[in-house]
Order: sequence, then C-alpha cells, then structure tokens
Amino acid sequence: MRRKASTRENLSRLTTEQPNRASADLDLKSALEVVRVINAEDAKVVEAVGRALPQIARAVGLIANALRRGGRLIYVGAGTSGRIAALDAAECPPTFNVDPRTVQFVMAGGPAALASAVEADEDSRELGKREMAKRKPGRNDVIVGIAASGRTPFTIAAIEYARSKGAHTISVTCNRNTPLQKAAHLAIVTEVGPEVISGSTRMKAGTAQKMMLNMLSSGAMTRLGYVYGNLMVNVTPRNSKLAARGVSILQQAAGVREELAQQALRAAGNSVPVGLVMLQAQVDRREAERALKLAGGHVRRAIAAARSL
Repeated sequence: MRRKASTRENLSRLTTEQPNRASADLDLKSALEVVRVINAEDAKVVEAVGRALPQIARAVGLIANALRRGGRLIYVGAGTSGRIAALDAAECPPTFNVDPRTVQFVMAGGPAALASAVEADEDSRELGKREMAKRKPGRNDVIVGIAASGRTPFTIAAIEYARSKGAHTISVTCNRNTPLQKAAHLAIVTEVGPEVISGSTRMKAGTAQKMMLNMLSSGAMTRLGYVYGNLMVNVTPRNSKLAARGVSILQQAAGVREELAQQALRAAGNSVPVGLVMLQAQVDRREAERALKLAGGHVRRAIAAARSL
C-alpha cells in the first residue's frame, strides 16, 4: 500500500499528469469543440520542442559522429515511447538505405508489445538491463532513452547499463529533473504540459517524441551526407514507386530530363547516389562508386572528389 501511495504521489508531481483546464468538461463538448481543444494544445508542442533545439542539435552531432565511426543508434522505451522508437528505427533503412542494425530499438515486452500492451515489463529494471546487455553497447554507440514521465524503470536501467559500458547516452523526457534525465549524459526535455486527456501521454508527449526522433535520425543522416540538398538521395528503388522517386530525384538534383535520369539510374546499377555522382561529375559508374567509397557515402563530397579524379 505504501508503494502504491508513493507512486501516486510521484505521478501527481509530473506536469504531464496534471489536470488540463483547457479541456475541462471535454465530454460535454461537441465534436468540433473537442478537436479544437486538441488542436490548440498540440500547437504548444511545437513551442516546447523549439525550446529544446540546442540540446537536440548536440544529440544530432553525437549520433552522426557515432554512426560515422561504425557505431549504432539504439532507442529504448516502453509503451507509447517504445512504439514511436520502433517506428523511427524501422523507417531509417528504406529512407536512408542504412543497414537495419545501424538504427535499432529496444522495447519493454519486445516486439509483441508493438501490437498489445505489456505494461508489467516496463516496471522491471532487471529486464531493462538484460535487454540492453543483449545489444552489447559500447563506446561507438549512442543510446537514447525515451519516457514522457522520465521515471520508467525498464528504460532507466537500460540507459544506466549502456552508460556503464561506455556508450553515449541521451534522455528524451517531457518532465524535468527525472531519474532518466539524471541517468543520461545529455538530457532533452520538452515540457508540453498537461494532456488534453489527463495522463494520456500518447497525445502531446507522444507528438513531441515523434518530432524529436524525426530530428535525431534525419539530422544525423543529413550530416552524414545521405541527403543532397533536401533530397533523400540514398533511397533504394525497390518498387515502382521508389523507382519513379529515384528518377525524380536525379532529375531535380542534376537538372536533367526524365529520359537521361532513367538512363543514368540503369547505368548506375539502380543506385541513386551512384547515378547522381555520375551525372554531376560526368564520370562512369566505377569512378562514381570509388568516389562514394572515399567519401564514406557522403554524396556531395563524393561529387567533389569525382570531379577531381
């Protein structure tokens, strides 16, 4: 009983658990009034994330440096946080053509928790440590712990273990001065305030988390040169939609007609980065591939290198 009372007391102190005056009597409002309230509260998320941009930028730099050295980005979370982490990790290979092992997720309850709630596991420090230990975190890795409350035992233990093994650790929370924040090297805090439905952190807190993870992965991949201008040039055309996108990217990036872009993509072995280097530097496939290898996959630098070959 004491433990349950203590837990309630601790939760009541969190801003994400406070009642929201703006959504009082939500159940008495019309559908339009309900969505207006939600929309107005969602607008506050952008401001909260904006205040954390310096910390997010530092995290992007850490992640890019780690991946450049052959390390990994590993997200860890439970419930909504874990599902958002899984989504971002899953989207990186098709968007940036990185190895699936490069961006990973660890979730309380494992993959089964993606489709159904496994709440009990998030309270286990032992499980958090054990699941992170399976990934063998090291000095070249960045581990990002995500929890709106900043109090999830599974996530805290995973971050503590990773840090003890020399990995760089980052916390992503929506409350300040939490155990997760204190466990990590770098803290990113977005104080989104009380939820429209009290305590439902899948709402504003979840939106903030999605925005931040978008920034972390997309920012790091951009720094690595997997984006040219604002085009995702590392995309691999594995279906008709992506093939058309690859041709469109070559057209925009190199300023050529569709027919020439199609020819370049075929000559490049269906590789958009190789095709772009070929077009921009006026080199053959072998030289383009060599330039990309020398540049570590950084497309803009590869173009410059190919031009000087």
